[in-house]
Amino acid sequence: MSKDLLALFRQTGALLDGHFVLRSGLHSRQYFQCALLLQHTDIAARVCGMLANKLRAMVCDAVISPAIGGIIVGQEVGRSLGKRHIFVEKESGKLVLRRGFQISPNEKFIVVEDVVTRGGRVQETIDIIRSRGGLVTAVGVIVDRSGPTKPEFDCPFVSLIEMNVETFEPNRLPPDLAKIPAVKPGSK
Repeated sequence: MSKDLLALFRQTGALLDGHFVLRSGLHSRQYFQCALLLQHTDIAARVCGMLANKLRAMVCDAVISPAIGGIIVGQEVGRSLGKRHIFVEKESGKLVLRRGFQISPNEKFIVVEDVVTRGGRVQETIDIIRSRGGLVTAVGVIVDRSGPTKPEFDCPFVSLIEMNVETFEPNRLPPDLAKIPAVKPGSK
């Protein structure tokens, strides 16, 4: 399945090669632009349905995702699981719960995202849930590019694709990458 999904990423132009600055500030030779994959509604439904199937055994009352990349994934996973979907979004540089969305004490959530490298936005989402008395039963992502430094979310963490994509600190770029202008294609 992972090979077929990777082929789908390449076919839709969603797996890019070059020099990229990731949201985390790290640099990479590859970038997953899931929006290019998810713009195709039939593909979005199929891929997110596959993720939902991996999460189906997890008990949850709702699905939550960080905006903006996780919104489509969250909506499709929630639809596939028959659960409501809410999202957190940036305000003054931090993720917050807005738009009248509520998290009730002991309400069980699955957190979903498109791509995880270090897991910062997923952890921020988890912290928001827990600060309101909610529970996190699982994290699901389309692409886990964390490699051996897999984030620890204190719950099951599942993905459709695991890729060990090299990342570099900005001051430790390999010479071939340093020669290429860096692009920051992700959401701000």
